[in-house]
Amino acid sequence: MSAEQGENENRAVVRFPLQVAPEPNDLDQGKMEHVRVQRTTGPLPESMKDGVLALLQGIGEDPWREGLASTPSRVAKMLLEITSGYEVDLDSIINGAMFSESYDEPVVVRDINFYSLCEHHMLPFFGKAHVAYFPNGKVVGLSKIPRIVEAFSRRLQVQERLTSQIADFINERLQPKGVAVVLEGTHLCAVMRGVNQPSGTMRTQALHGRFHDDPTMVRDLLGVHT
Repeated sequence: MSAEQGENENRAVVRFPLQVAPEPNDLDQGKMEHVRVQRTTGPLPESMKDGVLALLQGIGEDPWREGLASTPSRVAKMLLEITSGYEVDLDSIINGAMFSESYDEPVVVRDINFYSLCEHHMLPFFGKAHVAYFPNGKVVGLSKIPRIVEAFSRRLQVQERLTSQIADFINERLQPKGVAVVLEGTHLCAVMRGVNQPSGTMRTQALHGRFHDDPTMVRDLLGVHT
């Protein structure tokens, strides 16, 4: 064997592995990604497909024509995906991501995209969520705040309740000195039907602790007026 061959034999070879989905462990079971996969694989509920077919017939369509033949299955799968929040274990989102810290200045996470379904018309509403909290000896991993917003958004909602649920969950689990959640949303039920106001947005807020005692901090930290 030549010196060059010997060198090649000892050289580490790095290859990119195939992207194979790992087996879920117990900590993954309640997380959004796992729940979404579980809800959208396997047989779809016949009742959902029958319901969509009836809706298509109700609006005067032929549900068996080429473009609509698979629509009942597609809509059923889509609805199961975008309402995955019902089955998310919220505590699994933050498990292992809460840390003891002496930092006591506000933590602010702005411009979190959210998408939800209005429970009155089942049309989307979407926009930006802004979250701030004053730590009280504990902080939570940055990515967990958007995941909390998503978990509550991915279900039939009204914006008022969605705002309160996000704030209440953070307040109960972190027990901070204060929490502020502000949502700014566009509602398609008011844009493409009804009052037909494409430029109208809705703002809601939920305040706890120091933010409730001094709402001007919401304006100063989140850039929105109370």
